[in-house]
Amino acid sequence: MVHRNSLQPGYLLLEDGTRFDGDSFFGSDPSFGEAVFNTSHTGYQEILTDPSYRKQIMTFTTTHIGNVGINGEDVESNRIQVAGAVVRSLAPRARNWRAEEDLEVWMDQAGAPVLAGADTRAITLHLRSRGAMRAGLFPSSIPTDEALEQVKASPDMDGANLAAEVSCEKAWSYTPDDLPERWYRRSDTGTGLKVAVLDYGVKRNILRQLAQRGCEVTVLPATTTAGEVKAGGYHGVLVSNGPGDPAAVIQGIETVRGLIGELPLFGICLGHQLLSLAAGLETFKLPFGHRGANHPVRAHKDGSVEITSQNHGFAVRDGGLPKQWTISHLNLNDQTIEGLAHTDLPAFSIQYHPEASPGPHEGWIYFDQFVEMMK
Repeated sequence: MVHRNSLQPGYLLLEDGTRFDGDSFFGSDPSFGEAVFNTSHTGYQEILTDPSYRKQIMTFTTTHIGNVGINGEDVESNRIQVAGAVVRSLAPRARNWRAEEDLEVWMDQAGAPVLAGADTRAITLHLRSRGAMRAGLFPSSIPTDEALEQVKASPDMDGANLAAEVSCEKAWSYTPDDLPERWYRRSDTGTGLKVAVLDYGVKRNILRQLAQRGCEVTVLPATTTAGEVKAGGYHGVLVSNGPGDPAAVIQGIETVRGLIGELPLFGICLGHQLLSLAAGLETFKLPFGHRGANHPVRAHKDGSVEITSQNHGFAVRDGGLPKQWTISHLNLNDQTIEGLAHTDLPAFSIQYHPEASPGPHEGWIYFDQFVEMMK
């Protein structure tokens, strides 16, 4: 249990030696990860449990965090995935009818520290100019020189196959009967369709979106081969989001490559990158990534602009696109690829998070597109 009257100050230390102090350090031990920031104004619980944030230290740009507390329904996985969090102002008490516990207690029990009272604007500006980098959260009792040595010895995100860490160990099912009925209205559009979800760090709301449409979902481990998927009697395959370097997910690339043209494919975020790599494209690391809930994306089919929820540190390189593939979406902030589609086969992908949670719901239409593709 966290006791606020016994807390000591702490700090965030970046690998370039820059230190950002905070008033309070909620936690007992230092923590290490890649320092990133998210510009969403809501959804901190969903962000903290999103497997795509595995081993990252999250700085929230919105000033006040923790006011709605934590509940068991809004998690996106079965655990906290971030290495820690940095906030400007931490709510002293959760004030929401759905709250089951306070944010800092929940984080402390999971071994993920929270640094409160830090200058999150300065951290964000630094990462925007210098790029995401390795970092650590420390109590003030640890000297900076000692802390910097530990940060520089911590793993880098380049080449990290973190999808293997967050994937399920064995197959499991998610059906329409598993939906929280008071929040999700069921439809019959996908009734009778069996969907395989390749789990590289899948968010629960992806499963909810499929089940909401009546689909019977089977979540498969990241080690699953194309042959095993094809033998499962599925009507389509969703390639999930996830953390780390997509080029390091060798098994996933081979599995997706073996499924192109065999079953309808829908890739989301990391799944988009794996489909792109399987198609012969390359990926690269973005300077500071896309993490927020209001990123503008243009859909090439009609020129419409979608306001999107994003969370990725890598992107697909624009160049060498095979003639049977087309770019379907483009990021209007930096012109990076946000979607890919095959011109003849039932396969497409979206770089952003169409399932939202948090974020706009405009992308839900792509789950309908996937259902129609399977039918």
